[in-house]
This record gives sequence, structure tokens and C-alpha cells, in this order.
Amino acid sequence: MAFRNKGALIQMDQPDILIVPECEHPDNLLSLNLNATSTLWYGINRSKGLAIFSFGNYHLNLMDVHNKEIKIVCPISVTGGDVDFTLMAVWAQRTKDRDYRHIGQVWKAVYYYEEILTEKKVIIAGDFNSNAIWDKKHWLASHSMTVKKLSDLHIHSAYHSHFSQIQGKEIHPTFYLYRHANKPYHIDYCFISDYFMERLTGVEIGDYQNWKTHSDHSPLIINFRT
Repeated sequence: MAFRNKGALIQMDQPDILIVPECEHPDNLLSLNLNATSTLWYGINRSKGLAIFSFGNYHLNLMDVHNKEIKIVCPISVTGGDVDFTLMAVWAQRTKDRDYRHIGQVWKAVYYYEEILTEKKVIIAGDFNSNAIWDKKHWLASHSMTVKKLSDLHIHSAYHSHFSQIQGKEIHPTFYLYRHANKPYHIDYCFISDYFMERLTGVEIGDYQNWKTHSDHSPLIINFRT
């Protein structure tokens, strides 16, 4: 939250596409001077929604197939850059349906949007609020089940591939509960299709010491060659 207080910091990394869960409505961020080419925001509470910003030549358009009942996964057409692709921005939420909270919403999205996920150029990224360590709590639609389904669609985690990590045993946290260094979790992900995997050049996670005063999350930064 409070993206207005950390937006300048993330801009130093010069992102092409920026996904910001728990972000207030862009109308409240004018003082940041983001100079975004396109901005999409989806949410019910204007103080906290899912924001996606593009820069340079990239343009964002929410797809007509967007299912508002899936909280929150937004399928987006990205055009104008070096390559056109489908982006699914994620902020997986706790819902009234206890069997499909958090990762369950991503699970639903993978099946609902399966047709567009079979396309060659796909990125799925954001806050999944999930990890394989919690599989037993989500036996109908677990993290590992979702990862397996994505793998069947030739979509894999950029972080796990780059660092040769196993789901549930990550050595780089992306989230610190209450910003405490002794409560680390890996819950933010970027899954990419083979096209992008072949062009993956780097994966970074923001340093805890640099980010702890700004957020309980550290940014996940994915780089590709053109």
C-alpha cells in the first residue's frame, strides 16, 4: 500500500511494465509524475486495487474476456513494444469461498483463461499470496496443482528456472510478515511461456534492507533480451 511513498524508488529500475497490487487509484498518484504510457487499475476500494503501468512504447488494454468474479486476475493485451503479448496481472485475494481463497483464484483463472494461455507469448505476474508450503490448506486448488497446470501449458516460474529453485524451498523471500526479517515468505511470482523463457536474462528480488521501510514486499524484477 501507499505506492505514492515508494513509486519513485521502483522507478529507478526503469520498468517497462510495472504491476502494483494494493495500489490506490492512479488519480491519487499524480504527484509521482510516473509518466506512464498506459495505466490500468481494477478494484472496488479506490484506496486499494491492482494497478498496472506501462512505459515507453508499451500500451495496455484490458481484454473483453476479463472475468470480474476472479479476484483479482486481469488479462491484458500488451502492444506497441518490441513484441506484443498477453499479460495476466495478479493480486490473489481472500474471498468468501473458503475453498478457493488466494491461490484458488489463480487456479480458477488458469482454467477460465486456458485458451489464451495456450498462446505463444504469455506472462503471468503479481502477488499470488501463495506458496507450496501451504498446499494442505488448499487441497481443492493448491499452489502445486496450479504450478503443475501451468507447466502443462508450457508456462514456468522465471525465478525458479533462473535460480534452479524448488517450489516451497525458495532461498529468496519476496515478503516479510509485519516487515520482520524472521518471518520471510516467497509469495510473488512471474510465470512465463517458452518464448520469454528463451529470452530471460535476469531475475532480481529487492533487498530487504533497502525495502523494509517502504513495504512488506520486495519487488520481483524480471529482465528479457529483445
